[in-house]
Amino acid sequence: MSANDTVTSSAASLEELYRDLHRHPELGFQEHRTASIVAERLTALGYEVTSGVAQTGVVAILANGPGPTALVRADMDALPVREETGLDYASTATATDASGTTVPVSHACGHDLHTTCLLGAAAQLAADRSSWTGTLMLVFQPAEELGSGAQALVDDGLFERFPKPDVVLGQHVAPLPAGKIAAHAGAAYAGSDSLRVRLIGQGAHGSMPQNSIDPVVMAAETVLRLQTIVSRELASTDVAVLTVGALHAGNAANVIPGEATLLLNIRSYTPAVRQHILESVQRIAHGVAATSGAAHVPLIEEIERFPVVVNDPEALATTFDAFRDWLGADQLLEPGAGAGSEDVGILATSAGAPLSFWLLGGSDPSLFTIGDMTDPALLTIPSNHSPHYAPVIEPTLSIGATALVTAARTWLAPAR
Repeated sequence: MSANDTVTSSAASLEELYRDLHRHPELGFQEHRTASIVAERLTALGYEVTSGVAQTGVVAILANGPGPTALVRADMDALPVREETGLDYASTATATDASGTTVPVSHACGHDLHTTCLLGAAAQLAADRSSWTGTLMLVFQPAEELGSGAQALVDDGLFERFPKPDVVLGQHVAPLPAGKIAAHAGAAYAGSDSLRVRLIGQGAHGSMPQNSIDPVVMAAETVLRLQTIVSRELASTDVAVLTVGALHAGNAANVIPGEATLLLNIRSYTPAVRQHILESVQRIAHGVAATSGAAHVPLIEEIERFPVVVNDPEALATTFDAFRDWLGADQLLEPGAGAGSEDVGILATSAGAPLSFWLLGGSDPSLFTIGDMTDPALLTIPSNHSPHYAPVIEPTLSIGATALVTAARTWLAPAR
């Protein structure tokens, strides 16, 4: 078999694996099948594999002599989203979520691709141990979508049970042209806080509103007032987003319910802006309740949090110098700071290591006319979390696996 035959066979194997993982998505902390496949493949490659870290995480170590330790991370979990791509390998899976509700499940964020790319990179690096020295630490993380997977790994002794890395590396597929890679130094991805706000009023018959303290009206006023936090309380140079994603109240047209619930999401980049928004949410909710004559103060609960992801400028420059030599400068993009959120930064800050994290293009290049961050196609191509999101398999898989290999080799020591 020639070298080209070997590459083709490997690419075909990765594509088959990707299709399988895509058909069988699993929610956060439920990734048992995915973790089993990951552990089996890494064990066969000669890695020292530990399963069950933070319930369903997998950590694999390949010690290859003296040198730095490079941690390369991929997330494995899927989303409670019904897939509508029409692909012949589309997911039809359902699962029971943490609240006991049966939900559709799909890899609408591309974590199946992240897992496949890292397994492909693991095979390449294990097969070429003569070219590098050091310790390769692969982390297949659960529950990124819940914002708690990375912290769960740390809490389960990730950096006490396994080596502390000298760098944390990783990537996330995005609706950019396949073949291109993008990253931003510094604060690269927003911090995110999701809140549940319960407004407690007093129910009554719809024909007797005078006997009520209407939580629907309270909720409506609260939603409108919340929109003024970003537009009227923050400086124009501050960057933040506040979204009310859900409003639940009542079950009948002629009944004023006793309470209403809002679900909010806040995106911010600095501690000061985050704190101001959180305090303003509390002030507004309490103020609306007070002026409505409600007997109970609102109940505000944090249900999810992602810290700001900060790419170490020097670490990212080192990685991208290697990407430039491999892929060419015209294939590298500067996306600016993104409003999306990730928990990979927790691994880096907990280890005291620099982070180098990038976006991997995964969309059909023929759909783009310019091919950079100004391309109008970015406004129409389905993006992550859409039921229509579907990365093209190639060249995304090949580029993604090679990017991880290139980054890891850059941070490991060359063999002498």
